Amino acid sequence: MSGFVEKPEPLEVPGLVHLHTGKVRELYRNEAGDLVMVASDRISAYDWVLPTEIPDKGRVLTQLSLWWFDQLADLVPSHVLSTELPAGAPADWAGRALVCKSLNMIPVECVARGYLTGSGLVEYDESRTVCGLALPEGLVDGSELPAPIFTPATKAEVGEHDENVSYEEVARQVGADTAARLRQATLAVYSRARDIARDRGIILADTKFEFGFEGEELILADEVLTPDSSRFWPAETWQPGRAQPSYDKQYVRDWLTSAESGWDRKSEQPPPALPQRVVDATRAKYIEAYERLTGLSWS
Repeated sequence: MSGFVEKPEPLEVPGLVHLHTGKVRELYRNEAGDLVMVASDRISAYDWVLPTEIPDKGRVLTQLSLWWFDQLADLVPSHVLSTELPAGAPADWAGRALVCKSLNMIPVECVARGYLTGSGLVEYDESRTVCGLALPEGLVDGSELPAPIFTPATKAEVGEHDENVSYEEVARQVGADTAARLRQATLAVYSRARDIARDRGIILADTKFEFGFEGEELILADEVLTPDSSRFWPAETWQPGRAQPSYDKQYVRDWLTSAESGWDRKSEQPPPALPQRVVDATRAKYIEAYERLTGLSWS
């Protein structure tokens, strides 16, 4: 069993109808029919939404996504309509709320990989493939791939784990034309972001996107290229053959699987609260990623 250790009660805001509580985001609909997406400070690990929040995390995710949407605007439009705080919304929503288009979402996690690690490494070690795509011999944890690859996954509910699927399965589910458009857009956005990040001393190892349709137009949605949806590695410490330091939840994962936490991730017991030093270190990593990528100072 997994999911929320303590599921939050959504705020009631005049003029907004609450639609969904996700791992990190609350989703509302306004009176115009647009979506209002609010990024909380919640953090998840090992398919659990933890009881401890990371201060400013939701704002970092939102502001970094907005910066990336600007960098990608000529490749694919985004779902963002406004960053203006909805009337009657609490002040705490400032910087973390977006008014977005209501799209016909495509139920596929569009994953791009430029480096071998994570679940891709597990499959590669077994079969020399990732999502059924053959890769050359001799790759190790952290190896750069000959070219970026599109490795889609199913989109799981809270508490469930995304599962890698083949391109052929995506084409069967959403149609060959849509599958081809998803692959093209995913790899184009990844390649642009990889090059931007590389210029700032960061390796974008892999990332995932969500897309939806507005009529026939493909739109980039949700969050993009944040430490929650991407593996960012410091370029100066990259060394294939081992796990890489990263700008993400690694402090949280490492503590949860340490003897100090006393938690067995294979049990059905929920994980414990995080100590303050882990919270502080995780917050610092999110902010460092924002500052290195954007060149802006977090304040």
